[in-house]
Amino acid sequence: MLNGQVTKTTIKQAVLRSLFVLGLAGSVLNPSLSQAQSINAGGREAVAENPFKVQEVAAFNTPWAIAFLPDQRLLVTEKAGHIFLTDQKGKKTEVANVPPVSFEGQNGLLDIAVSPDFATDKLVYFTYAEPERSGKDVLSSLTFARAKLSEKDGKASLDDLTVLWRQMPKSKWGQPGGIIAFSPDGKYLFLTSGDRMNPKTAQDPKLALGKVLRFNRDGSVPQDNPRSDLAGQDADNARALTWTTGHRNPYGLAFAADGKLWLHEMGPKGGDELNLIKQGLNYGWPVVSNGTQYSGEAIPHHETRPEFEPPVIYWTPVIAPAGLAFYEGGLFKDWKGSALIGGLASMALIRVAFKDNGDADEAERYDMGNRIRDVAVAKDGSVYVIEDDIPGRLLRLTPK
Repeated sequence: MLNGQVTKTTIKQAVLRSLFVLGLAGSVLNPSLSQAQSINAGGREAVAENPFKVQEVAAFNTPWAIAFLPDQRLLVTEKAGHIFLTDQKGKKTEVANVPPVSFEGQNGLLDIAVSPDFATDKLVYFTYAEPERSGKDVLSSLTFARAKLSEKDGKASLDDLTVLWRQMPKSKWGQPGGIIAFSPDGKYLFLTSGDRMNPKTAQDPKLALGKVLRFNRDGSVPQDNPRSDLAGQDADNARALTWTTGHRNPYGLAFAADGKLWLHEMGPKGGDELNLIKQGLNYGWPVVSNGTQYSGEAIPHHETRPEFEPPVIYWTPVIAPAGLAFYEGGLFKDWKGSALIGGLASMALIRVAFKDNGDADEAERYDMGNRIRDVAVAKDGSVYVIEDDIPGRLLRLTPK
């Protein structure tokens, strides 16, 4: 307010905040966003011959995530609550001081990401299901933490661990989400939070479930978040941290080279999605989906509700996407700019190509013969994938 008068900016901010609460901001300000036709890539077949050779680097017990350090060693999480520092030759060093996790069903130790300033701060960020017993049940919170990765005399440990955020209330169910992505400028952290198998939570603005959340790197609320004015008014800052709404089970989140943020999430029976993430939009779950309930009950499709943002690509039958990385290396020249997605149910590595106008489609599918949990790209342009298995192999892919 200037000189006792309401400015146009103030009015616009008030309107945006009201629309955000309703989940309508994107479709009202730009109706064309919700009118695009989604592509169903679910019935695609794998290519006849993979264009890469496969080298086994190391093996793990139900690994979940991989992340490169600047020196190109990898951090690998195991779902049961272990982290390993692994070099390119497969030598493994277990990292000490990992916090206890609730390892059951889909829960456990989840994603790990390396600080953009790791050379100076040595920080790693990670997510896990933090356990708490309640009677006969083991409850858990999706927990977002950081710690200093210390190395000495051939040993490694997590030191000075700080919990940045806990999802509340606690739950005994799966679908935690937990994928971390740094903004291209390194200032902000984005985190996926699943609906914990309670679909209606994804549309509840007071719960940080079924959402994408945006943090400062210290875990605080960025002042330019859509509802930063509500910071401190929820037990877990749910409304103040929410960036987008209406997600089910998001296990992939990454920025493309052009700065756009992409997310994939598992649908119910059908309807896995690849979404372009834009501030304040509502992606519809569980009101709409391009899949159906496991019971066979129909769910209205995205096209029936234009106020919700539709996926760019969906997969029916499902691929069960897990892990997401954008390829900007030099070894696979045809892959430049593509998204690489691990497939669990599809036992595949899926390549998605993008056009200049922003359209995307599955370009190729590579049969891997096992469930692929995560994917990452090394500095030399080789691609690393991890299998969801016991043992689950860490594999290096290079051109034939």
